[in-house]
Amino acid sequence: MLKTVTFIACAAMLAASAVVSCSASASSDAAKSAPADTVLAGDGFNADSAMMYARMQTDFGPRVPGTEAHRLCRDSLVSLLGSMADTVSVLNSTARAYDGKPVPVSNILARFNSDAAARVLLLAHYDTRPWADHDPDPANHRTPIDGANDGASGVAALLEIARNLALNPARVGVDILLTDAEDGGTPQWADDADGDTEHTWCLGVRQFAASLPYTPANRPRYGILLDMVGGRDARFNREYFSHIRARAVTDKVWATAARMGLSQRFPQAPGGAITDDHLPLIDAGIPTVDIVENASPVTGSFPATWHTMADNYQNLDPAAMRDAGRVVLQVIYDEKP
Repeated sequence: MLKTVTFIACAAMLAASAVVSCSASASSDAAKSAPADTVLAGDGFNADSAMMYARMQTDFGPRVPGTEAHRLCRDSLVSLLGSMADTVSVLNSTARAYDGKPVPVSNILARFNSDAAARVLLLAHYDTRPWADHDPDPANHRTPIDGANDGASGVAALLEIARNLALNPARVGVDILLTDAEDGGTPQWADDADGDTEHTWCLGVRQFAASLPYTPANRPRYGILLDMVGGRDARFNREYFSHIRARAVTDKVWATAARMGLSQRFPQAPGGAITDDHLPLIDAGIPTVDIVENASPVTGSFPATWHTMADNYQNLDPAAMRDAGRVVLQVIYDEKP
């Protein structure tokens, strides 16, 4: 995903701070009202299991579309989801990369409680960045990354959520979409890197949103995107476009986190404005929130490992992944038909 230009992120801080602060005290009260020993449905999320799913992906190496590692990972994800979901489909197409070359796209769609009309969409991207173009060593700028956080962490959380849904079905239908070709946007070293490059990102979800496999009767009520949820000591501020364009969903997720005593992980504070997989879905009529580390106290935006060689399994934080997954799973189990 791409961090949009600084002045937009600054506008996010100003615009969101005026409205988010009004609900901060209520969220704190909600968190305090939940006894420490309260057992919630989302507590079934297992961090060790999620880490295993992350390791499964990173063991393939960089999962760049068109490579053997990507194909093997895709097939493993399809097989794994096939053992849990009602149905699994691979939606194949072709997109155009930033340089005009064709990119094979294989979105993976798994459906749980597939006959339910009331549905929720969960998504994460499983491809990885072809270039470590933000690595501190320029010699690595054309080297593909492992994408443990940026890619594998969101997918791992969704796989653990899928395991829970297979054992304990939700009252509503749940679609899990693993998007492809998200992270191949214009590299920093490209000649046109400073131009209008937002359209070069999120190619898989753009294909999905252009031909949604839904009728008006079973279109998802909303979507939740998980991206970079495994960074060390990650905090998930309210991403700007989520707050502005999917406010009700954002409020639902952050209120659930507060009720679970996770306000420090999900602070009622504004974050940056991110070009990510949620935007094409919002444009297609599915309000979607982006749970993403976007206001790191170290960098001011994404985690320090973003698009670097340090984005590897050893730098994942199981506690961050657990908390993100618990909240999303609780939101799903709270949903009524």
